[in-house]
Amino acid sequence: MQYYLSLPYTIITKEINDETGHYYAGRVEELYDVKTVGGTIEELYKNIRELLEMAIEDRIEDGEEIPEPIEEKYSGRILARIPKSLHKFLAEQAQKENTSLNQLILYKLSK
Repeated sequence: MQYYLSLPYTIITKEINDETGHYYAGRVEELYDVKTVGGTIEELYKNIRELLEMAIEDRIEDGEEIPEPIEEKYSGRILARIPKSLHKFLAEQAQKENTSLNQLILYKLSK
């Protein structure tokens, strides 16, 4: 248990201001069921830590695999050289679809 709690899991946070008020929402990227809110950022991190402990404990008890943090070598960013003609074609297609070139390429790669 302590081994997993010592790992650098990816915590995604977002400050929310909506009709229900001001608060923070957060989740652990590697563990889909660890998501919560807090009135302050400190409260949010405390709540995430508690949920992380419970999620890991449940997985250990159930004999389930416990995901480890995403390796930092996968930043989500790649650099690719492509022919000028393909660049032009994709840029024009993105413009026609009123989207960014990045979004169009992401869509095409995810098919």
